[in-house]
Amino acid sequence: MNDHATTPAASLPRYSRIAGTGGYLPANRVTNAQLAERLAAGGIETSDDWITERTGIRSRYFAGDDELCSDLAVAAARRAIESAGGDGAAIDLIIVATSTPDMVFPSTACIVQNKLGLAGCPAFDVQAVCSGFVYALTVADSMIRTGAASRALVIGSEVFSRLLDFNDRTTCVLFGDGAGAVVLEASDEPGILASELHADGRHVGVLFTPGRVSGGLLCGDATLKMDGQAVFKLAVTVLEDVARAVLLKAGRTEADIDWLIPHQANIRIMQSTARKLKLPMDKVIVTVADHGNTSAASIPLALDVAVRSGQVVRGDTLMLEGVGGGFTWGAVLLDY
Repeated sequence: MNDHATTPAASLPRYSRIAGTGGYLPANRVTNAQLAERLAAGGIETSDDWITERTGIRSRYFAGDDELCSDLAVAAARRAIESAGGDGAAIDLIIVATSTPDMVFPSTACIVQNKLGLAGCPAFDVQAVCSGFVYALTVADSMIRTGAASRALVIGSEVFSRLLDFNDRTTCVLFGDGAGAVVLEASDEPGILASELHADGRHVGVLFTPGRVSGGLLCGDATLKMDGQAVFKLAVTVLEDVARAVLLKAGRTEADIDWLIPHQANIRIMQSTARKLKLPMDKVIVTVADHGNTSAASIPLALDVAVRSGQVVRGDTLMLEGVGGGFTWGAVLLDY
């Protein structure tokens, strides 16, 4: 008897692949010079050169007063669905990675689901700050592999400008707003090859926003706080380690990586990670200069830019990795 001929289809390996990408940036582009002028009005001194030299950032985008996290997410999602063939009705899972939701509850994912007219499928948020998209993509991949979903909409969306203290030039110059999305669908060919997620709550205090709601009032300070040196030291260590762990899981090496698409936090962190992985910077997708740090949106935004510019093409092997408050970090290796 031919065992292969009698093997039921349900027992065949099930994988997930990215079918489409999308991105969205608000209309309000804020250059370093414009931001320096705003800070100067409050007595805070900075400059284009100071920001660029330390971060690699030249501009970022801020959402309008009437733009919500869900609005950015919906715009990116529609572009991803169109890129994947336009069949939004086939979406059976929605995950939104965000630290800046529309409201305390319901989830931004449920709000996005309503705005897209996709009622019925599971929808929920993932909160892992700048690692959020890697976390969300890993969860979606797991659900597709187990048959719990077949076509997932995975979004990273942020309006971080609303968490910034514009009296602190060390943090307010770093962040921007935006959204990125992918459609991840079941496939009989491997797409996502391996992933790994980590967190270490001992480092909660290096990057956090301590405000909370109680009795209908905001209690504490709801602006972002960061120990920049501590974040840098942690990031360059864990990003190398998690990348190597994922390569080992997938049976690949650094030489197999066509493109490194890291969280777009700071050009120095990205350069250090590339150097440790023996990758030239021309194999690293860099959008931080134009977008700033868009937290959970930064990786899918960078991916979408790279796909639409023709840098990333079908068949390329991509390493996605992020690190964020929590302290959280993770990586995904995939064949695009």
